[in-house]
Order: sequence, then C-alpha cells, then structure tokens
Amino acid sequence: MIQTKLSVNINKWATLRNARGGNNPNLVETAKRIQQFGAQGITIHPRPDERHIRYSDVAELKPIITTEFNIEGYPNGEFIKLVLDNKPAQVTLVPDPPGVLTSSFGWDTKKDSDLLKKVVLVFKNEGIRTSIFLDPNPEMVEPLVEIGADRIELYTETYASNYHTPERDMVLQGFINTAQKAMDLNIGVNAGHDLDLDNLNYFLQKVPNVLEVSIGHALICDAIRYGLQNVVQMYKARCQPDYSL
Repeated sequence: MIQTKLSVNINKWATLRNARGGNNPNLVETAKRIQQFGAQGITIHPRPDERHIRYSDVAELKPIITTEFNIEGYPNGEFIKLVLDNKPAQVTLVPDPPGVLTSSFGWDTKKDSDLLKKVVLVFKNEGIRTSIFLDPNPEMVEPLVEIGADRIELYTETYASNYHTPERDMVLQGFINTAQKAMDLNIGVNAGHDLDLDNLNYFLQKVPNVLEVSIGHALICDAIRYGLQNVVQMYKARCQPDYSL
C-alpha cells in the first residue's frame, strides 16, 4: 500500500468569507496555513456563479501554493482559460452543469469522449496533469486511454452514504474494481466527496493505490471542533497505510 496524499479543498472557506463580504477569513492566508500544517495539496472548484471560489482568487492563490495546486471544474471556455492562465499541477474535469449545489455524478466517458479528448489534449500540451471525475464503474475507465487522461477521481458519495450500513462492502467493491481497472491501464487513482475522519482510512485500506484524496466540507467542519492544524494532522494520519485508532 502507498501513502495517499491529502489535498484540502478550500471552497467552504471562501463560502464563509463571501457570506459577510470583506476578506475574513483570508483565503490566501488559510491556504498557506493548511500547507504549513502538512497538507500536500490545495484544491479549488470555481463555479460560474462564484458562490465560493471567485475567479480572481485563482491568480492570488497560485503564487503561494508550494505543494500541489488542483483546480476542479466543468471545461467550458472560461474554465479552460482560467486553468491555462494559472497552470496548476492538476486539473480535475467534473461534469457539473451550471447552478448545481455540489458535484453529484461522474462523466460518461463513452458519450463525452470527443469533448474530453479535446480538452485533455489542450491541458497536456501545457504540461498539466488531467484527472477525470468518475462514478465507480469500470466500464467508464477504458475510454480514458484514448482520451489521454492521467488519472481518475473516484466520486465517493455512495461509499460514504453507505459506510454505516450492511451494504458498505458491497458498494465498496465497485470502487475496488474501478481502481483496479485504472491501474491495469496505467491510469492513476484519486478520490473525493464526503470522505471524513470516520470513513477515510477504511476506504484507503480497501481500494488499491489511491494516490490522492481531496477533502473539503468534512475537514472544514471538523476544524471548527478540533482546530485547523489538528484536523489536517488527523486526516493525514488516516492516509497512512499503517493507521489504526
């Protein structure tokens, strides 16, 4: 088993800032601290309505990211330009239509193959690693070879919502099969959405070779209780192969 990297999604810090106007909490200072506390990446997901991350935030964040910068989003023209202007280490393509509350499904890589292939080529030509947001379905992995994607990000909501049910391991098998298919095709595996302090380590114990998890909402909620520095360390600990309570 490998040690999985922790990338912290800071969207919810931006939501809190926007709720009152001004610049409190300061997003740039927050990202600096998260990295100082040990996180190995910063993730943002700007949306067209800018209800959390603003497009102007991206250029301010880019210079202070000393770890890995991951930008998520739907690849419309504005998003593509934003990524090319700021050149993160990784871009994660998510099939969000405008106005959705949060990401809720993965790409149909067969139906959307032409779109994804064009967009991935644009980013790869600029040296930006590409990851494709996927449901746990091995059939969606094989088209990514022709598309040219470097990684997938497993959409983990169904695992999280079933973690405390008898169906947990049955649901988890779909993630295991999808991750294994990606590994067989030399495609890296990331994961994210609703992973938290309770369910994260079990997922990483069962799903092979997850390179990176992106966690935002749960981590920010936990920070209110335990403090940001403590929480980053708690999540990092759960990314360790030998973690135990």
